[in-house]
Amino acid sequence: MPELTAPPLPATAGTQPAPLPATATENSPRTHTTLAVETPVTTVCVVGLGYVGLPLSLQFAASGLRVIGLDADASKVEALNHGRSYIRHIPSSAIQSAVASRRFLASGEWERVAEASAVVICVPTPLNRNREPDLSCVLNTGRAIAPHLRPGALVVLESTSFPGTTDEDLRGVLEDGSGRVAGRDFHLAFSPEREDPGNPGGGVGAIPKIVGGLTPACLERALALYGRAIRTLVPVSSCRVAEAAKLLENTFRSVNIALVNELKLVYDAMGIDIWEVIAAARTKPFGFMPFYPGPGLGGHCIPIDPFYLTWKAREFGRHTRFIELAGEINTAMPEHVLARVAEALNHRRRALNGSRVLVVGLAYKPDVDDERESPSYVLMEGLRRRGAEVGYHDPYIPEIRPTREHPQWAGTRSLPWTREVISGCDAVIIATAHSTVNYRELVAWSPCIVDTRNAIGAIPARPGQVWKA
Repeated sequence: MPELTAPPLPATAGTQPAPLPATATENSPRTHTTLAVETPVTTVCVVGLGYVGLPLSLQFAASGLRVIGLDADASKVEALNHGRSYIRHIPSSAIQSAVASRRFLASGEWERVAEASAVVICVPTPLNRNREPDLSCVLNTGRAIAPHLRPGALVVLESTSFPGTTDEDLRGVLEDGSGRVAGRDFHLAFSPEREDPGNPGGGVGAIPKIVGGLTPACLERALALYGRAIRTLVPVSSCRVAEAAKLLENTFRSVNIALVNELKLVYDAMGIDIWEVIAAARTKPFGFMPFYPGPGLGGHCIPIDPFYLTWKAREFGRHTRFIELAGEINTAMPEHVLARVAEALNHRRRALNGSRVLVVGLAYKPDVDDERESPSYVLMEGLRRRGAEVGYHDPYIPEIRPTREHPQWAGTRSLPWTREVISGCDAVIIATAHSTVNYRELVAWSPCIVDTRNAIGAIPARPGQVWKA
């Protein structure tokens, strides 16, 4: 999402923190159901209306709060105020209902923050060209809203970052030159986003939410806000614990995906199908959680967040070798897939150079329209460098939008799913296993399939037709 230059918000007086349940220990997370605490928060401003900010805005609105959504993208603002969704898993009807109820308004005018009692920041935290944390969106937003903060306002950061971002970096720009002090003149908290697009049961209100505050009063104010919209809250002792918990969640996935990716290569050399191995292992009812291999990592979390932790760890003289090794393994997977494509084509006495190759699935996960950090881009770039003619098919991404990371693909359109197109390709790579793709037709039409997702596992195929990668 584009960077924002932001506005203001309002305030409330601090309340005393809720006592710990009798069964909780000082250091253990506590499940904290919706608080029965009166709060003057009636209007909330959500900065950034992307895959995190928009569903959160709609959840707040459905819970009775007035929501002002801020975004620098004028096309998003116009679409939302006309009741149109630009995210597949968010229906336009939900936006239309929120707008009609007068509980949701999108705007590009930062001055509107002054109308709110809380500001929730949901802007990107990418890596820069050197694979180092880029906090520019967060800090620019903080600088923009700082002049407009009213006494007692609540500011919550949801963007994933390293421990210390909220109470050092964001706090610094909010206090800078203003004479205000966080925890005294305004409240400050961190609550990591937990989005699961494509999961029908993964709505914002149903996912437990971690909340950490700069002070006990900051925590209580944030719990009161989220308690209006989220079923289960998990208060922790500080912003840094909340930031660290989010990094642990995504680093856990990165490391375990790297493990199965490495085992895939090992077992393949032994003539063993990793997918059958995982299916057998997951029957163990304890001590095992299945993770699955693929062509690389995608999305805005798992490929990026662990590097925030490794970068910050160096400040403390610690080297996260385990995490960095996992990153190396996952980053290398597209090259393995490309080698497998070359091998499959060679088996048919064809060279990769000059072949027509179709990549099925541009989105980073099944049944969503989010292609951020998708390994499909890496595959397409690698194929093109090797002289192949490259196309893609994705039912949820009819055309590639302009992005900072992949401007060269902007305007490229998804190829139609027809026998003529499929049979005209020398090889097809299944990069994302969308449930709406007819894989039986693919087996019937394509002479050569490289399957990175085991999508063809249960479909009879001709000898030498399907290559797992």
